[in-house]
Formats: sequence, C-alpha cells, structure tokens
Amino acid sequence: MGDSRFQGVKAYSNQAFLSSVEARSLRILAEYMEPRARFRELKIKDTIVIFGSSRTLPRDVAEERLAKAMAEGGDVTRAEKDLHMSRYYEQTRELAGKLTQWSKSLEDTERRFVVCSGGGPGIMEAANRGASEAKGENIGLNISLPFEQGENPYITRRLAFEFHYFFMRKFWFSYLAKTFVIMPGGFGTLDEFMEVLTLIQTLKIKKSVAIVLFGTEYWDRILTLEPMVEFGTISPEDLDLFHRTDSVDDAYEYITGFLKKHHLQGES
Repeated sequence: MGDSRFQGVKAYSNQAFLSSVEARSLRILAEYMEPRARFRELKIKDTIVIFGSSRTLPRDVAEERLAKAMAEGGDVTRAEKDLHMSRYYEQTRELAGKLTQWSKSLEDTERRFVVCSGGGPGIMEAANRGASEAKGENIGLNISLPFEQGENPYITRRLAFEFHYFFMRKFWFSYLAKTFVIMPGGFGTLDEFMEVLTLIQTLKIKKSVAIVLFGTEYWDRILTLEPMVEFGTISPEDLDLFHRTDSVDDAYEYITGFLKKHHLQGES
C-alpha cells in the first residue's frame, strides 16, 4: 500500500474532541484525578482552608492608594474603605504564618495541616503569602474566571491548581480540609461557607472539622442566623458549628487546640 495522506488521531490527543460537549465528563474526571495524583505524590493529606474576598488589599497598597486619591482628587471614600478592610489581609497573613510554623514544629508528621486558598488575589493571596513567609508549602486552588481571579505568586509551584468547574474545586477544598477559616468576603465566600455548613449539618462531612468565622464587625452585619432558630428552620446547636472571633491569637489557639484533640491525639 502507498503512503496515506491522512493519519488517524488518538482520541486522547484530539483537542477538538476533548474541548467538546461530548468530552465534558472526561474533563470533570480529570479535575478529580489529576489533583488526586499530585496530592498523593506530595503526601498532602490535611489542609487548613482559608476563604475570603479577592478584593482585599495589603495595607501598604491600600495606604498608597489613599494617599494618591487624596493628592489627585480620586475616590477618597472608596480608598478609605479599602484601607479599613486591609486589616483582614494582614490578619490572614499573620494567622497563616503562625499556623504554618506550628505545623512545621510537629514531630513525626509529614506535610500536616497545609494552608490552602483559592489561589487568587486578596485574602487568598494573604493566606499563601503568610504560609510562604513561614517557609511552608501551601496550596492554591485557582478557578478560571473572566475577571478578578489570577494566580497569586506565593503558591508552592507544584501545588498550584487551575480549575474550570466550581464544584470540582469545592470538592478539593472540602475533601482534605481539617479547618476552614472564613474571612470577610462576597458571594463566593458566602457560597463556600454555607456549603461547608450544609455538608457538616447533614453529615456528608463526618470528620471533625473546625470552622472559624473571622471578623465580627463584618459578619454580624452580613449574617444574622438566630432568626432561623426562632423560626425553626435550623436547630439551636447548628449555631455551634463555627467559632466567631476577631483575634488572630484566639483563632490560632482555637484551631491548634482543635487539631491536637481531634487529629493528633486521636485520629478521627
């Protein structure tokens, strides 16, 4: 037979097919199996997940923007709000650093309680930055979005992930987590917080998990859950599923005490 002008393409090399509707199930499965393989290779079994707004600025950046707005007639009110909220960036950074140092000090453990964020800017960046400054490995579960979201520079390179599907990203947030820290954030943060609470309340998550709701000035205005108890749509004990605080030291003591009790002294 003569040489053919055509050569068949293997299905797994056919980019047009892999991007098609018919291959959606393969793409979903890939976002489960590829992170799973990487986590197993790097022996990542426990994470401390930190959620929060992608719009929160570092203090120095917020101060520069305020000074520029005042000097050039910009939006001073907005810049003042950004500076006020920047404290949560610095508190996230501090807490992530302290937790990473604590984790590294544990004996006979390997890659326990690794800080994990959504991989983007704002509070996510602060979490990865704090862990990186403490010379600890840290995880970024980034999501492809048309705005705001871009991978921050502090993530450990081999632990930087890029997701297309929100539900697969949220699976990996929850599957390895032993702690969730919920910093002030928007719709995405609320969505993630409520999904975690629902999974714990309905016992879809059976492991012992600590949840810290950080920033009472913010969350007391955003979330008023007590009426749900009054109307009977949740149980009184459901309000005990999370710990409220404004203090980095209090959050640190609560989280480390919880992890020692439930995941170090006796595995659950």
